[in-house]
Amino acid sequence: MRIVIIGAGEVGYHLAKQLSFENHDVSIVERDPERHTRVVESLDVHATFGTATSYSILEQAGIKDADLLVAATTNDEVNMLVAMMAKQYGVERTIARIKNMEFLHPHAPINAEKLGVDLFVHPESESAEATIRLLKQSAATDVVEFENGRISLIGVQIGQDCPVLFKKLMDLPNNDENLQVRVVAILRKDITRIPTGQDSFQPNDRIFLMTTKESAPGVLNVLGKANERMENVMILGGGQIGYLIAQELQKSHNVKLIESDADKSAKLAEGLSKSLVIRGDGRDLNLLAQEGIIDMDAFIAATGDDETNIITCLMARHLRVPRIISLTNKTDYMPILPTIGINAYISKQMITVSRILKFIRRGEILSVVSMPGVAAEAIELVAQPHSKITKKPLMKLNVPKNSILGAVLRDEKVFIPVGTSQIEPGDKVFVFALPSAVKEVEKMFS
Repeated sequence: MRIVIIGAGEVGYHLAKQLSFENHDVSIVERDPERHTRVVESLDVHATFGTATSYSILEQAGIKDADLLVAATTNDEVNMLVAMMAKQYGVERTIARIKNMEFLHPHAPINAEKLGVDLFVHPESESAEATIRLLKQSAATDVVEFENGRISLIGVQIGQDCPVLFKKLMDLPNNDENLQVRVVAILRKDITRIPTGQDSFQPNDRIFLMTTKESAPGVLNVLGKANERMENVMILGGGQIGYLIAQELQKSHNVKLIESDADKSAKLAEGLSKSLVIRGDGRDLNLLAQEGIIDMDAFIAATGDDETNIITCLMARHLRVPRIISLTNKTDYMPILPTIGINAYISKQMITVSRILKFIRRGEILSVVSMPGVAAEAIELVAQPHSKITKKPLMKLNVPKNSILGAVLRDEKVFIPVGTSQIEPGDKVFVFALPSAVKEVEKMFS
């Protein structure tokens, strides 16, 4: 597929990197000299220097032959205009990143449908939803839900006190009537691996499990973990993400939101009638103490400044707040956060990349989810009639290396497949795979 990406910030850069790795023909437009140089020196893509609203620049980038355009700058107006221009060139599908929520309303004077744009992506909404999922699964570092929560992909940090430390996966409780689970990946020292039965959990591993809604509590119990009810939540930062989190949580939680800007604090107080909005500097330990941070069940740092988020999370951790979640805008920080005790974090940029990838995929792939800091994807596919995956039991198939089948939905019933399982046409199958295996996995289902 020929893809033109506008903007080489964190979203555009990582999207181009992923799509290029999958052998798509990628072209990226960037007007910032440093970002343009970064693309030229580190990615195998065509890089055009210039402003994307220029017809000549778009044509240099190959817009006339493009199948897809992704406008991923931080400027709504530029993204919408370029997406509209792409349609005039005959580009089949267009995606625009949007910050202003007014454009998302179906009855807005200007929205995706009226502009002819195929998809508006709103990173702030996606990030807020991901944060709330993490809060509900308080024992997890990552949570992705499929089929309205019936199937979950859960990340867990393994500590020295894990009851099953050093045990081989083949020896763990697995797939009895009350415990449906599959370990689909292990992140160890920044390297992602698809495990076999001979692998074991090591201290500081970040593991990923695919399980059912009913089995999740039991699975966490085996790992020495348990979800705890979060009643009192403190949020730092009253930007869009902080506001959206508070707006949802105030329905069932006691919420305190700290914002340093006076005007913004006043507006937040009007819009969050069931939350307590506090004007002040969240980096001030005295303020945090006065507002009862030691009584909080959770602390969420959602400012636009990574350093502020990290510092305040470390302060909250020092004060023994049970659940700490940090927003991170710099992907370079993601490998560092677990090493300093911040195991639950949200990358707005990587969540946006994941959402765009989900839309881009063709074939029988229904959805794709990328996990922050993890070089693998959770893929949802439907097995087609006469596809290779339906021909034999799994143990007799050559399932692509670096991929693993995590769960199956058949006739509204969820189960974890084993070697003797045979996939049937129409089954929804949830696969975890490294990027190198994605194309081969898709072929097996087509």
